Amino acid sequence: MTPKNSKNTFNIRLINRIIDSVTTTEGEGFIVHRSFPTNTLSHFDPFLLLDEMGPMDLKPGEAKGAPDHPHKGFETVTYMLSGNFVHKDSHGRSGWLNPGDVQWMTAGSGVIHSEMPSKAMIEKGGTLHGLQLWINLPRKDKSAASSYQEISASKIPIVQIPGGKGQIKVIAGRYNETESKIDTKISIIYLHIILEPGTTIQVPVNPKHNIFAYILSGIASFDEKNNPQAKKGQIVIFEKFGDSIIIKTAPNAKEVLQILLIGGSPLNEPIVRYGPFVMNSKEEIYQAIEDYRSGKLGSIIR
Repeated sequence: MTPKNSKNTFNIRLINRIIDSVTTTEGEGFIVHRSFPTNTLSHFDPFLLLDEMGPMDLKPGEAKGAPDHPHKGFETVTYMLSGNFVHKDSHGRSGWLNPGDVQWMTAGSGVIHSEMPSKAMIEKGGTLHGLQLWINLPRKDKSAASSYQEISASKIPIVQIPGGKGQIKVIAGRYNETESKIDTKISIIYLHIILEPGTTIQVPVNPKHNIFAYILSGIASFDEKNNPQAKKGQIVIFEKFGDSIIIKTAPNAKEVLQILLIGGSPLNEPIVRYGPFVMNSKEEIYQAIEDYRSGKLGSIIR
């Protein structure tokens, strides 16, 4: 039975499991901490991948990125915390991602793009830190034209927690009456929550969503008993039942808690994936590979 909060009618979600991220490399060889897909967790419908890039303190000449590569059948969400990337794609679009910015790319029917550190970062070095989330697209949207939504840090709504106890950045979805600027294909919530030591909040969530949390820094607990706890680099998978999540940090915590709370409506559709292609059948994957090899996805002109 899901526990109820005595002060209201919210049903508090319990933890299903806590999983360590694994360290691997991407692109030209930059380090990422991957929550999924791994041998422990292949995906979490509708989510396909979560990588934390860094944080890495880079010397001049050390910055690396992700050169030209294809995507088809899903969305990528890049959230920069430190450093900057320059992106380009096969439809002639380009732009910058600076600290706090979000790029929401719908690959749809297919696109080739690149994400590379800026010239200044390559030459001078600096700290690189960011997140990338992959979200599956419903069958009906996998053939849609590719598109971008680029939201600068100044346009991301922020909710201040009373008493100077922290803040909540509403990247997608909504928190109480505050709504994100992002239009999503399916119902999504993406919150970056920052809590000072000794703070407890209760976050309403859609009871139909699959919900997880990722710890960027600090130690978090998710019930009144402070057990179990999750720490930096761990992903917390919540049970499917409940419309509220408690997030708590201890009064004697040595650092601020930073946590991503992410949820979405499961698609409950077949998933067939091969690298950067995610479709509903093997035949569609074969076609995606052929489209890429034959040049139908285009190329990046420089």
